[in-house]
Amino acid sequence: MPSLAKIRGIMSRKISSAGADRNLPPGNPWPPAQPNPPYAGMPPPAPDFAGYGPPPLYDPMPPPPGPGPGAWGPSPQPPYPSFTQPNNSNVPHTDEDRYAFLSKYDTIFLVDDSGSMAGSRWAETRAALSAITSICVSHDEDGIDLYFLNHRSGAPAANGKGPDGFYNVASPAVVDAIFDSARPQGRTFTGSRLDSILSPYMANLQRARRIADVKPVNIIVITDGQPLDDPESVIVQHARKLDKLEAPMSQVGIQFFQVGNEPEAREALQDLDDGLVHQGVRDMVDTATFDATDPSRNKVLTADGILKVVLGAVVRRLDRRAADGRRR
Repeated sequence: MPSLAKIRGIMSRKISSAGADRNLPPGNPWPPAQPNPPYAGMPPPAPDFAGYGPPPLYDPMPPPPGPGPGAWGPSPQPPYPSFTQPNNSNVPHTDEDRYAFLSKYDTIFLVDDSGSMAGSRWAETRAALSAITSICVSHDEDGIDLYFLNHRSGAPAANGKGPDGFYNVASPAVVDAIFDSARPQGRTFTGSRLDSILSPYMANLQRARRIADVKPVNIIVITDGQPLDDPESVIVQHARKLDKLEAPMSQVGIQFFQVGNEPEAREALQDLDDGLVHQGVRDMVDTATFDATDPSRNKVLTADGILKVVLGAVVRRLDRRAADGRRR
């Protein structure tokens, strides 16, 4: 775990290299979460994590434009599922940039930091998120929001965001520093943590004058184990709210990624994926497994692999919405 002095040194170099006319706010440099904040904020540390040192400092301003996702090196290319991009103007894309759709969504990660994630799975997840952050920032300057099942930042819920998250993360260095401040321990209560993220967002959506004023979200859950609670009931509850509001099919998407080879976890996620159909609510869940021991599956969790699955999910929901519109 990096020392506070080391982290402050890293961030001091970032600030000085970006210029002196920053107009930083006085007092606490970590403002509360905003819907579209002008700079990447980070909350103060939670008291119960004092033994591990304070959370890493955020860069108080977004990083300058970089050379793009290729700057972080190529991702491994396992045989990912193939998704066909439809001729649908609702999915922004170009021949050169298949991930332009990210500009239309807020990207949220929920990472399993239970004890079984220690070792290669933790390193794999960290590397994938470091790489994916630069891709997301190149399309959405707000960056990503990052939550853990057990590790808490101490930030309150505000402006449609769940509590105890790391908001508007805008550089791989910040992702690395956050992972340095956490350690895999605790248990896998996926449903309750997911509810703490979805509930403020849904409340914000219900208060909005127009649904179109609230940016859609993709929630990407990375886990290796079977949940100890009931995420399906949480998802069904919020899916019914979305149906009642007549929100677009793409308003909320949840993608579960399994790392590792636990068959119980794989079965639980597959049941979750299939179960919504029998509940009579919108299908807003997709699952994918990354297992280095199974030659028939994707080998390694990578940024490219994650985004391909997310893109496929977005495309299917937009196709479904278009089909529903034609039937009407």
